[in-house]
Amino acid sequence: MTDSSAHRADVRPGRSRARGSHHWRHDLVELAALFTAVTVADSVAKTVAHGPDGPVLLILSAAALLATAGIHLWWARRRHHPPPDPGPPVVRGAGGHGEDADTGAPPGEEQPVLWRLRTTVRERPGSLAALCTALAGHRADVIGLQTHPLGEVTVDEFLLRAPRSLEAGELVRAATAAGGRDTWLERADAHDLVDVPTRVLGLAARTALDTAELPLALRQLLGRCTIRSVPAHLPGGGADGGPVPGDGVLEGTVIRLRDPRGGAIVVERPHLPFTPTEFARARALVELDARLDAVSSGKGPGARTPRRRETLALPEGNEITVRRADTRDLEAARAMHRRCSARTLSARYHGPVKDADRYLDHLLSPRFGRTLAAETATGKLVALGHLMWDGDEAEVALLVEDVWQRRGIGAGLLRRLVGMAAEAGSESVYAVTRADNTGMVSAMRGLGLPLDYQVEEGTLVITARLAPVPAAAEPAGGS
Repeated sequence: MTDSSAHRADVRPGRSRARGSHHWRHDLVELAALFTAVTVADSVAKTVAHGPDGPVLLILSAAALLATAGIHLWWARRRHHPPPDPGPPVVRGAGGHGEDADTGAPPGEEQPVLWRLRTTVRERPGSLAALCTALAGHRADVIGLQTHPLGEVTVDEFLLRAPRSLEAGELVRAATAAGGRDTWLERADAHDLVDVPTRVLGLAARTALDTAELPLALRQLLGRCTIRSVPAHLPGGGADGGPVPGDGVLEGTVIRLRDPRGGAIVVERPHLPFTPTEFARARALVELDARLDAVSSGKGPGARTPRRRETLALPEGNEITVRRADTRDLEAARAMHRRCSARTLSARYHGPVKDADRYLDHLLSPRFGRTLAAETATGKLVALGHLMWDGDEAEVALLVEDVWQRRGIGAGLLRRLVGMAAEAGSESVYAVTRADNTGMVSAMRGLGLPLDYQVEEGTLVITARLAPVPAAAEPAGGS
């Protein structure tokens, strides 16, 4: 115990030991000051009491003492409680400290917004630092960065978090002033916060589980763009620009890839050219889909289409099964066509009834969208619902066999199709029908969504808005 006590005494700071050895000196000084103060106060009191202006002097003395005490108190607090050290800046988004968990904004500050900015700079030391400095000058945080080297220039793509009050034009001008050109700016969302490898792996997993996900995966990989599947039987080998080689073709704002199912996949993005890095990513995703098709080829076409089944209760008490459909249902769909009246087929396909069957190859292909089938307990197909991708929108179409109409089957299929479109990120769905097709009009109204009607030469287009339209992308040419 003696050794431990000695050790604790030895490690005390020297400043503490000095205070213990000199405390008696401070007591002696304070006692002397007290006696001096009493003597001075007695002398002053006698002088004031025998003077003509004694009360006035006492009041002035009291005021002076109060002022002195106030100044002393203020100085003591300033000396012993200095303002806190601002410390190092908080890195927002790293761990949630010092910022709002939901918006990323510190309490009391305006909620920030996310932007995706892409600009081209010369490949030289300091160009990226100049861009980041210019953006920081407008309080824009760089929370994500991708670089696309192109030889003498580099395309830098930033994910920015900026104050809501900062206008898009200011960011574009800041990038241009820092040496950027061909600057492109558009609003981003929380999904863009996921890093690229994680997002690509997620898209690959979705494509592996459902072959219909490839067009959607390409769109999410490349951003705002249009995906078109061109059938192989069209002139030019399946693509507008002629036969597509095995490695694909990159032509500025257009990517052409050979579809392993035949034909071509064409990706277009207005104004913003694709980089070789983006082209390589898209090609790798299509090649993955082709390899998965080859592995599952022994199981027949459409083997990677989920076959989940749902039960749809009809008003009269019967039940219908709803499931995904694909090219394996081609013969059943043709048989349903033969049971439908000419009026029903004409209302669905808006053309000659004899051509109805030739649309089925396209409609049942997972490359163009998704199809739901309604079938009875005996497995007879009685209705089809189609969801076809069209850029930011999706088209919906229904065909219900005559004897099964007016039983809620079409409305049930439509609700499920619209749910699929919303999950895929479509902003709206639309139906093209005839103005006298009261069944389709009633089903669209039953969605409970805002509808827009356009009538032209007897054709009615009904559009249902699914989500707010994001801010339009703003291109800006640089110097």
